Amino acid sequence: MYRIIYTLAFLMAALAALAQQRGAWTLRECIDYALENNITVKQQDVTRRQGEVELSTARNSRLPDLNVSASQNWSFGRGLTAENTYSNQNTSSTSFSLGTSVPLFTGFRIPRTIEQNRLNLEAATADLGKARDDVSVQVAQAYVQILYDMELRDVALRQIGIDSMQVARLAEMYRTGKASGVDVAQQEATLAQSRLTYTQADNDYRLALLDLAQLLELPSPEGFSIVRPDTALIAIGEGNGLPVPDEIYQEALAFKPEVRAETLRLKGAEVGIGIAKSALWPTLSLTAGLGSNYYKTSGFDAESFGRQMRNNFSQYIGLSLNVPIFNRLETRNSIRAARLNHETQQLQLDNVKKTLYKEIQQAYYNAVAARAQYASSREATRSNKAAFDLMSAKYEYGKANITEFNEAKNNWLTSESELVRAKYEYMYSTSLLDFYRGKQLSF
Repeated sequence: MYRIIYTLAFLMAALAALAQQRGAWTLRECIDYALENNITVKQQDVTRRQGEVELSTARNSRLPDLNVSASQNWSFGRGLTAENTYSNQNTSSTSFSLGTSVPLFTGFRIPRTIEQNRLNLEAATADLGKARDDVSVQVAQAYVQILYDMELRDVALRQIGIDSMQVARLAEMYRTGKASGVDVAQQEATLAQSRLTYTQADNDYRLALLDLAQLLELPSPEGFSIVRPDTALIAIGEGNGLPVPDEIYQEALAFKPEVRAETLRLKGAEVGIGIAKSALWPTLSLTAGLGSNYYKTSGFDAESFGRQMRNNFSQYIGLSLNVPIFNRLETRNSIRAARLNHETQQLQLDNVKKTLYKEIQQAYYNAVAARAQYASSREATRSNKAAFDLMSAKYEYGKANITEFNEAKNNWLTSESELVRAKYEYMYSTSLLDFYRGKQLSF
């Protein structure tokens, strides 16, 4: 036993080490892994399997049941005899029976219940698809956040490089008497602030990695990293180039799982009205069975157990009809409740469609804004980079002071940060629009 435990522990440790040693993850790999391991998706799959069991139960309700019973009774004290007199005597009896019943007509309750459970199963399957879509979007959002934090960390690192070079340059100029100690101290303070900015950016990056690792249900973010996509493939063409929200919405209605789930539940609620009305119909069932018994009175001779069981063997078959007349208005109220449930489900479907349209609108206008911001940020970055190069040249020749140099540098690096945000916002927004049109999330 201990050897098996140690072997399993070794294998688990090896698998964990292998997971940490694997290369950087692409977005598609992250999404696929999350869909296989995310707890929310697994919970929804359990709910779907419960629907399968309920449908099987409903289908099996058409089958006859079969029950066997046995009883043993003892009677003591004064009792009625066969001569219609009372006397003190003890009796015992043993009986066995086997019975079955078959529903012949239930007011259409059974087929309607089967149909409702089938619709509920399809709705649960659609709910599973919705859970998978939600996890995919969450993973994509976390992935983009990591990319954004990676870029900000790189910008902060470049800022440290520039400031370090300036500290070394000013220190040399101070040694030769061409710069004051104030200039050196000011630049050292700027370098310290740049290092603090990098530390904050690195912390944000590590926290973003942790968020994605938790979404993937990884035991630890150690050794986990992602692939940085090639942003050079992002193209900004002329005109809008994006499908309008109404067009995307009409496409999404045809396949989005949340719409399908609520549509199926609406149909199930309609069937539920029929189930409630089934109680207005009479029900008819077939019953059949067989049995035998053994009887013994104290003080009297009795035939053997086997002989009595053979002699007392009996069979029966019959029909049972139940006609509802008045059940304290329970059926009427059940029908009313079923109709209200149908109305509620219709409102739920309308709300899901409205929410979907709002999400598509938000994604569309976010994409439009990100597109415009990305284009303008590229121009701003070029301008600020040119201004920084010019200011660097002026600073080298003593035509500008350190404050002007740092201001130009900060403007350039700030515009780079804004370009990074706009770049990934545009990537994510356009990919999300494609996702609403039935395509996979990828960039």
